[in-house]
Amino acid sequence: MLFTHRAEAGERLAEALRHLKGEDPVVLGLPRGGVPVAYRVARALGAPLDVVVVRKLGVPHHRELGFGAIGEGGVRVVSEDIVRSSRLGPQDIEAVEHAEAAELTRQAARFRGDRPRVPLDGRTVIVVDDGIATGATAAAACEVVRAQGAARVVLAVPVAPPDAVARLGSTADEVVCLATPHAFRAVGEWYQDFSQTPDEEVVFLLARAAADPAGRPPVRAVEVEVDTGGPVLVGDLALPEGAGAVVVFAHGSGSGRRSPRNRSVAADLNRAGLATLLLDLLTPEEEADRANVFDIETLARRLAEATAWLRRREFLPAGWFGASTGAAAALWAAGEAGADIGAVVSRGGRPDLAGERLTVVRAPTLLIVGGRDSTVLDLNRRAQRELRCENRLEIVPGATHLFEEPGALDEVARLAGDWFTRHLVP
Repeated sequence: MLFTHRAEAGERLAEALRHLKGEDPVVLGLPRGGVPVAYRVARALGAPLDVVVVRKLGVPHHRELGFGAIGEGGVRVVSEDIVRSSRLGPQDIEAVEHAEAAELTRQAARFRGDRPRVPLDGRTVIVVDDGIATGATAAAACEVVRAQGAARVVLAVPVAPPDAVARLGSTADEVVCLATPHAFRAVGEWYQDFSQTPDEEVVFLLARAAADPAGRPPVRAVEVEVDTGGPVLVGDLALPEGAGAVVVFAHGSGSGRRSPRNRSVAADLNRAGLATLLLDLLTPEEEADRANVFDIETLARRLAEATAWLRRREFLPAGWFGASTGAAAALWAAGEAGADIGAVVSRGGRPDLAGERLTVVRAPTLLIVGGRDSTVLDLNRRAQRELRCENRLEIVPGATHLFEEPGALDEVARLAGDWFTRHLVP
């Protein structure tokens, strides 16, 4: 495996494209799988994001084998060699083209909605896909953007066979490919997670990018005092414009709302369009008594009360992000009768401290643990067996308890953002 998933491939591809940032480029993703990769590239370069819609023309009795592709504006690319070797007649070709042309029109309308196509006249255009097999679709995409006025076309992919890269060098002005393995059979074999990208994800990413070219909606940040009926809790509330949900953080022992790790994750969630509330569930005086840090029932009650306070003001679906003992508090609260919480994420958490409450949690729960955090990993595996709700255990390879290793916390933020977006955002 070269890449964990498309998002990670996009981050790595963006680094290889940094030299184009000064050219004010436009980034175009090939739907569906190319768009999550392109989104990361566009965000890193601060560039507008759009789709270039092309459709592979598949051999009728072997759909995975493409004999060509069509694109917007009537562009058509056909491999005569594959046509001959597959013994395709004119009627076969016409039938496939007719079906794919209808799908091309549907996809363009579905993905863009009411937004106009991003103008390409005189621009440097970066065409991005999640990988290349034959190169027919990528070639069609490059021709489409040239026909739409692009001054320079750069084709960028994480992985492709060497012969395809060589062929595409005559179609694009520059080809950027991170890996060109000789033993190449299919793009998916170079990804750990190559699950299908649904239309909804493409629509969501394009809409998010349209709000701000770098994928960062304007954020209003304020310090708040949360009245839970007991002590007043101080928190930091961040509200991205148009936020679809809010995530309340429950910190672990020895941590608080100033924790750089949780603030880093919260900033990534804000960039994803999610509001966040980081607050201290204990007053400074209470924290002085270490026994309070492990009073899971009290922490859970205050977390639920603070969330209710927030929802009365913002009217947003809510989720909980808990670290260490904070994860136990979140799961304890989620097990309360009538708990109105949409999703829970635990980072290096102690879900075992929620005890029997685990069996009555109904909110979809994601457990994230570092691969080298063996003791906590074992506790999470045991806790997962107790959960009866939708749940998943994600192990970040090479990470220790605090996720201090390069890229480890970014992976936590990505996993949490995907989980909250899936379960909270309408």
